[in-house]
Amino acid sequence: MFDQGAPPQDRSQTAPPSPGVGARLLRRKPVERLVAEGGQGEGGSLRRSLGMWQLTMISIGATLGTGIFVVLGDAVPEAGPAVTLAFVIAGLTALFSALSYAELAGSIPVAGSSYSYAYATMGELVAWVCGWCLVLEYGVSVAAVAVGWGEYLNELLNGTIGVTIPAALSSAPGEGGIINLPALIVVLLAMVFLLGGVRESARANTIMVAVKIAALVLFCAVGFTGFKSGNYADFMPLGMAGVSAAGATLFFSYIGFDAASTAGEEAKNPKRDLPRAIMLSLIIVTALYVLVAAVAVGAWNWTKFEGSNASLAAIMSDVSGQSFWGTLLALGAVISIASVVLTVLYGQTRILFAMSRDGLVPKALGRVHPKTGAPRLNTVIVSLFCGVLAALIPLGKLVDATSIGTLFAFALVNISVIILRYRRPELERTFRVPFGPVLPVLGFLFCAYNMVSLDTVTWVVFGCWMAVGLVFYFVYGYRRSRLATREVLATPEAK
Repeated sequence: MFDQGAPPQDRSQTAPPSPGVGARLLRRKPVERLVAEGGQGEGGSLRRSLGMWQLTMISIGATLGTGIFVVLGDAVPEAGPAVTLAFVIAGLTALFSALSYAELAGSIPVAGSSYSYAYATMGELVAWVCGWCLVLEYGVSVAAVAVGWGEYLNELLNGTIGVTIPAALSSAPGEGGIINLPALIVVLLAMVFLLGGVRESARANTIMVAVKIAALVLFCAVGFTGFKSGNYADFMPLGMAGVSAAGATLFFSYIGFDAASTAGEEAKNPKRDLPRAIMLSLIIVTALYVLVAAVAVGAWNWTKFEGSNASLAAIMSDVSGQSFWGTLLALGAVISIASVVLTVLYGQTRILFAMSRDGLVPKALGRVHPKTGAPRLNTVIVSLFCGVLAALIPLGKLVDATSIGTLFAFALVNISVIILRYRRPELERTFRVPFGPVLPVLGFLFCAYNMVSLDTVTWVVFGCWMAVGLVFYFVYGYRRSRLATREVLATPEAK
């Protein structure tokens, strides 16, 4: 007789092998799971209390601020009077990406913004890279905006009580100071508001947005009285290269319209209201930017903007011949720039909240306070990080680093729209980007064009930032991600 041995194994009952490294890096999180987990955190949940008007104000609050009040002084010397054209180029880049954001926000209304969109379409590694870029975008832009706030605070103090904060306490070490104390203070004030909960923060932001719009309208009214058409005689003194460079710098001015998408888990009706808020805010902001830039260059020769971080206040004082108007604008700028710090800081905390829920960053960042519905520890850590950056790093370095991180994230969002339409054509979409894949492709190309226009130093900083992020992912997130945990539990060894 032949030895029959053990009965042959029933291969139909054998569990599939665990996925390889490549498959694990490309694992995607289903849209349904992303939406189902919305609002859930460690120890509590976020509260749905925001309507369309509040979402629009968050988006405007995060966008309209330092870009026009401060960065204009950096962009005009690069483009001359053609800075208005540079605003249009930057605005078109933002518009194409905003259309993609609107479609995805209506389909996947979650707090992670483009990080979550990438997770659902391109896999975990790309999602991590996108989330890491968002940390650069939001965290560093908070610091950059806070630095600009300090410039206008000095203008206000000088115009009201005749004193200014000493340079040693109002400038970064690289600019001749010891610490930028005002920048640190405004970040900490925003932190206090956010710890009180999203509803209270949204109310404060709405008031500040109204003040900033009024301040810019006032500038246009006063500045137009000193308008000189001769200032536009040499429209493009540095050529198209200068316009392109200015457009890349001014893209910083449009960072923030996506902040509404980070409120996806705190909106009352996110599928309907998020797309509307994103598009409405971008239209309002672009119109104000172009109008203010046109009046500013018409009132001042473009060569006078060099080194002026509070150029709008200076223009008002110069045109009117009275310091009162410049002081009044400085007051509006102090209030309005503070709203940018508040809303962008809010967006940063919500993105880290989503990443924490997925296991890619520590769970503590997703812990929600049961009374306020705010991720308190997350808010404190992010605020301290941004405050230290604002206190120690010069504005110009922060602006370019923020722009490249944002452009990279926006490029991924445009790709995500195309992929999601191909893979999930049946998914409910409350808003659709018109003309099929054409506009998302244009959005991607515009982002790539603006990234190429940034200088080599910015690219080196970006590369170092990405390297640090990848090390963190492979050391921590790769094994601790919730998707990875489920795969381990599904293997035969785990059973």
